[in-house]
Amino acid sequence: MLEVSAALDLILQQTAPLAAQRLPVAKTLGQVLAEDVAADVDSPPHDKAMMDGVAVAAGDLGQADAELQVLETITAGDTPQTALEPGACVRIMTGAPIPPGTAAVVMREQVAELPNGRVRVALTNTTAGKHIMRRGASMHCGEVILPRGTCLRPLEVGLLSEVGRAQVMVVGRPQVAVLATGNELVPADEQPSPGMIRNTNGPMLLAAATAAGAAPHDLGIGRDDREQLAERIAEGLQRDILLLSGGVSAGVLDLVPGVLQQLGVRQVFHKVRLKPGKPLWFGVSQHAEGQTLVFGLPGNPVSALVCFRLFVQPALQRLAGQAVASESKPLEMLRLSEPYEHSSERSVYWPARRRGTMVELLAWHGSADLRHFSAADCLAVLPAGERRYSQGELVEVLDLG
Repeated sequence: MLEVSAALDLILQQTAPLAAQRLPVAKTLGQVLAEDVAADVDSPPHDKAMMDGVAVAAGDLGQADAELQVLETITAGDTPQTALEPGACVRIMTGAPIPPGTAAVVMREQVAELPNGRVRVALTNTTAGKHIMRRGASMHCGEVILPRGTCLRPLEVGLLSEVGRAQVMVVGRPQVAVLATGNELVPADEQPSPGMIRNTNGPMLLAAATAAGAAPHDLGIGRDDREQLAERIAEGLQRDILLLSGGVSAGVLDLVPGVLQQLGVRQVFHKVRLKPGKPLWFGVSQHAEGQTLVFGLPGNPVSALVCFRLFVQPALQRLAGQAVASESKPLEMLRLSEPYEHSSERSVYWPARRRGTMVELLAWHGSADLRHFSAADCLAVLPAGERRYSQGELVEVLDLG
């Protein structure tokens, strides 16, 4: 059996970023830029006011207070009609272009109204340039503002719109097909008869793929029948990743590895020195459109989700052109809230919950116990072997995301 790190290395060796595609900016959230983006304008495009108030000339700045004549009012989108001279001012709103001759903007709280279109302006703390943002202070035309490799958040989507990019080249969004297998499975809206259980893995893995930024495709439930499995799996091999849950152990009806071989999927490894998640199967299908990464996940839901976090999520990051978190930063270290006696021949990824700088190992009844696992926000990594952990001892922790 492979260690977790060796299994992940083999997966990433088979994984490369998807081809770039041009998309409307509104549809690129969470995707990675495949090109440098430069500004096509100065921003701001003019010297502008940063406060509501009045614009004053340089000749009036030396006074404690000045009585000034208001020449006009300028709002955002207006064009100034007059140039400022000492003894005059203009009312101005935030974002509006300042008129020629302006030395500073004085906030409206420091302005008192007088009769006949005049105002008294307190200038004691006003210096040249105050509350003015100069043209190009944010960016200059031609400047690269978003380099290739940037992951697009709402902020970057807004910035792309500011520089006139209605469409942009991004790394493709991974397409993930999910097939839950087993004769015992029924849909969530069906009452299970004796011996049957509801399909939790299908919806859970579809949600996990969505949360990881992929486009999910539901293949439903595959029964333990070679012909039906072959049909559903062949459909899934049209996507970038195929996730299968169940059917990868060593039971009589664990048919998935044989069907995958029949369909030309090359096995890379089967089984990892891991708890929960030992039966994990991984292979690659090469076809005319490219390749599909195939993960045969264990049927127990906790095992399936742990394997998704450890192996599928990094593969999705690589496909999407993102930095793989497991390679770019070390695991977090937290202190155990209670002592713990550990004994296992495999590394255990134990459901846990942060408590400030501490981590609490949760009560957990094995890889079918999704209910108690749902209280976890991380996994405590307990290496293989026998060991007594003391309260306060540091352990590695993996964020569940």
